[in-house]
Amino acid sequence: MSHTVITTTTTTLRSSGDGVLNLGYTRTIPGLLKMGQMLALLIAFLCIRCARGWPSWAAFQYFEVVALWFLIAFLVFFLMHLFRLQAKMPCINWPLTEFFHYSVGAVLIFIASIVASVKGGEVSALVAAAVFGFIATFLMVVNLWTSYSVACGPQAGAAV
Repeated sequence: MSHTVITTTTTTLRSSGDGVLNLGYTRTIPGLLKMGQMLALLIAFLCIRCARGWPSWAAFQYFEVVALWFLIAFLVFFLMHLFRLQAKMPCINWPLTEFFHYSVGAVLIFIASIVASVKGGEVSALVAAAVFGFIATFLMVVNLWTSYSVACGPQAGAAV
C-alpha cells in the first residue's frame, strides 16, 4: 500500500492601497525630519535671496549655494522615499548614501550659518537666514542620530 503526499503552496500579494505613493512615509519621524529640513532650508534660502545690503557678498553667496544644493538634494531623497524608488535601484546603498549626505550637509550648513551670523550685521533677513540655517543643521543632526543604526549598525546575517 503506497501513500502519496501532495503539498500546495499559496502565495498572496498584498497591496498597501496607496498605489504608487508611500504617503505613510510623511507621518514617520524620518519623513517629518526631511520635511522640516526642507522647510528650514527654503526659508533660509528665501531670506538670503530677498535680503538687501549684504555686508559680505561672498559669504552669503556661499550660504545661498549650500542651502539651495541641500534643499534640492533633500527634496530628491524625500521624493525617492515617497515614490518608493529605492526598491527600483537596489545597486545603491541608500541608507548609507543619505547618511553621508546628511553628514556633509550638516557640516557645510553649520559653517555657512556661523559665517552668516558673524557677518550678518544689522540686516535682519541675513540674521533670520542664519537662524534657519542653524535649525536645519539641528534637524540634520537629529536625522543622523536616528538613522545611524540603520546605515552603520550591524547588518542582518553578520557573523558575531
